[in-house]
Amino acid sequence: MANISKKLLTELTSEEATGPFITFMLNTHHAHQDVEKDQIMFKNFAKEAKKRFEKKYTDHSFEPFQEKIDQLLADGDFWRSGTKSVAVILTANESYIHRLSISVDDQFYVSDLPYLLAIIKNAQFNYAYYLMALNRDSMKLYFVRNKEVKVVELPDDAPKDIVTALGDELTGGNLNVSARGGEVGSYHGVNTKDEEVEIDWVNYYQAVDSFIKELDNPDQLPLYLFALPENQTQFKKVAKNSYYSDKAAISGSPAQASFNEIKEEAQKLSEQLAEVETQTYQKLINRKFIDQLVDIVPAAKEGKISHLFIATSNLVDGFGEDPDVEYDRRQVLNEIADNVIKNGGQVFVLDQKDAPDEKSLLAILRY
Repeated sequence: MANISKKLLTELTSEEATGPFITFMLNTHHAHQDVEKDQIMFKNFAKEAKKRFEKKYTDHSFEPFQEKIDQLLADGDFWRSGTKSVAVILTANESYIHRLSISVDDQFYVSDLPYLLAIIKNAQFNYAYYLMALNRDSMKLYFVRNKEVKVVELPDDAPKDIVTALGDELTGGNLNVSARGGEVGSYHGVNTKDEEVEIDWVNYYQAVDSFIKELDNPDQLPLYLFALPENQTQFKKVAKNSYYSDKAAISGSPAQASFNEIKEEAQKLSEQLAEVETQTYQKLINRKFIDQLVDIVPAAKEGKISHLFIATSNLVDGFGEDPDVEYDRRQVLNEIADNVIKNGGQVFVLDQKDAPDEKSLLAILRY
């Protein structure tokens, strides 16, 4: 689970987070005309939320919520910083803004609990990591979070290329390196013996490994490679830093890759990680489980559930005959999820094909 989402879920399910809560789920856009539509939808949701709030919570004032809503409506930066969607969760004292990389159903909830399911789903298969585009004689570093890829600006003395890293220590003496950042064949000069090239190759990767080891990485995020297979093998031999992981990798030459191509490859790597993660879920079906809502509700309250899987097929609109009551399946599942998290369990909101045994609702029991 992405660290930022995990931190938010911990805050929202803690004893310090007290309701009532108003949760807005909105798809957001970049184009000026669409941004105005987003603002209008938020404003209309807020009007309806006020009606529902004042009917449901007669002993609470809506004024603190209205102040926060008005601040957001007037905040141009908030509306221009459009990701795919956003969750806005308000209490009388706090505002929680969480940018999402998934599409959501535009909706709002007025409840004793915040609406958690979209935040959980957004965190699922949403990996934060460093991606190193590694050639024999050069490297670039990228940071991936919330499915966004950013170039990491490296200091001048970083081992961006073999000359910067090794300088006079190049064993070839007069060995030169092309400025194109190419792969094998970029070496030329008077001393190009295979063993000398091998030594420089190893020494360069050791310098890169040392740099990564000292990287400012407070969240201890993993580092994956985009490199030719032989370069992956060589780096794996010398790597001593704890961040490097060979759990997934992109096999190919990044030498001439554009930034858009880097983003495409990062998406493929995230899919590899998702496949690995999904396989671990399948093994849980061998443990004791329940898959009926009537059994899952009390088990969640009693802290018996270690893993709860909710298929997205459950998340459908529908409030019954009285929309003001707000009794829908999402709210029921949201309360179950809240209980599971508060009791130390894990919750997953997945496409049904990714759930263990493709069940639409599944709770793995602790005992």
